[in-house]
Amino acid sequence: MAVFVLDKQKRPLMPCTEKRARLLLERGRAVVVRLAPFTIRLKDRIGGAVQPLRLKLDPGSRTTGLALVRESETIDPDTGAVERVAHVRWLGELTHRGHQIREALTARAAFRRRRRTANLRHRAPRFDNRTRPAGWLAPSLRHQVETTANWVARLRRLAPLSAIGLELVRFDMQAMQNPEISGVEYQQGTLAGYEVREYLLENWHRTCAYCGATNVPLEIEHIVPRSNGGSNRVSNLTLACSPCNRKKGAQPVEVFLKGKPEVLRRIQAQAKAPLKDSAAVNATRWALFGALQATGLPVETGSGGRTKFNRTRLDIPKTHALDAACVGQVDTLSGWQCPTLAIRATGRGRYQRTRPDRFGFPRGYLMRHKRVHGVQTGDRVIARVPTGKKAGVHVGRVAVRARGVFNIQTAAGVVDSLSHRHCRVLQRADGYGYAFNPKTLTEEARRAA
Repeated sequence: MAVFVLDKQKRPLMPCTEKRARLLLERGRAVVVRLAPFTIRLKDRIGGAVQPLRLKLDPGSRTTGLALVRESETIDPDTGAVERVAHVRWLGELTHRGHQIREALTARAAFRRRRRTANLRHRAPRFDNRTRPAGWLAPSLRHQVETTANWVARLRRLAPLSAIGLELVRFDMQAMQNPEISGVEYQQGTLAGYEVREYLLENWHRTCAYCGATNVPLEIEHIVPRSNGGSNRVSNLTLACSPCNRKKGAQPVEVFLKGKPEVLRRIQAQAKAPLKDSAAVNATRWALFGALQATGLPVETGSGGRTKFNRTRLDIPKTHALDAACVGQVDTLSGWQCPTLAIRATGRGRYQRTRPDRFGFPRGYLMRHKRVHGVQTGDRVIARVPTGKKAGVHVGRVAVRARGVFNIQTAAGVVDSLSHRHCRVLQRADGYGYAFNPKTLTEEARRAA
């Protein structure tokens, strides 16, 4: 994992290795600016030569992949062919909280509806007076665009970015629901292109629906067989390994899974799941593209098919961050076996100061002040407990309590009831939680290790 470097005037320099950053800190030539992403500032250098870096994005409805790469070109002396090599310097995965925003707005609307029904039932409705501006997005969708643009701006302050690569994902909602649609019926729907197989791989988590096998060749399977009147609608399609597909044959799924009622219920429920994730990506893709163009950096776009082609050809595992590294034109990818910084959007608290019951009446009241003994919820702290059952060093995101006893969310779990006297702030809350995913290796690399 590369370490971000700033000069004496806080201008971005080229990221360095962990070893070099450790030596600079030990010799007193640098100080730590941030822990996540880890950033140092040099005390004896102003400016310097930098190389162009490209930030690549793989946007998703729940998680967006981030990859910072340095691109270079090599020319074959025999053929004169130009090979574009991408050297991965940093990987990240940004998890959005759109579903939490949607649930909070739904609950707030329910509370307001109850109050207005009880107290203002004679007031004339005014919802017809509300208008929405052009390009309006729901708050949960606008959050995805704004958090992604926010992290682009953050990384631009930490690294010398020269360009942005974006996977401009397009889902054909009509073709996914009915692959045989055509003519005027299709023209009146969404005119974007997407492969049904790719959607099934994402929807069924790249596993066999019947036995749960992974890392095996998967075949498209009709839940209701075509011989029994089944259609090619995506709600009737799933994925199965070859043995399960042959064993099921033309049997109805209820007969084939007679002895597995849990699996049957899961398949039937998942097959009817709405296409809300695909709709979210379709709704936000152009807004995100416009936000990235507003940065003034050149934006290169690539299709989802091109990303999968690069990843498959280079034998790279499937993750959001590595998908981002494979966006656009990539001939060779190096340095991708590095840890991924998992970034989770947590928000900066809430205005609501009560805990309501299921009827909307307050059952408890929250603190009026966010900080307790100089610490607030979301800060990254280190707690050194000398004695007792919880003796040791605990590092993680803290949740404060008014009585001065805190909980810390560490990588191993939650450590509760720690005194504020043992806690020291490492990094103030910025609305995100951080953790590291282990290195991603291929099967050959795992065996070699």
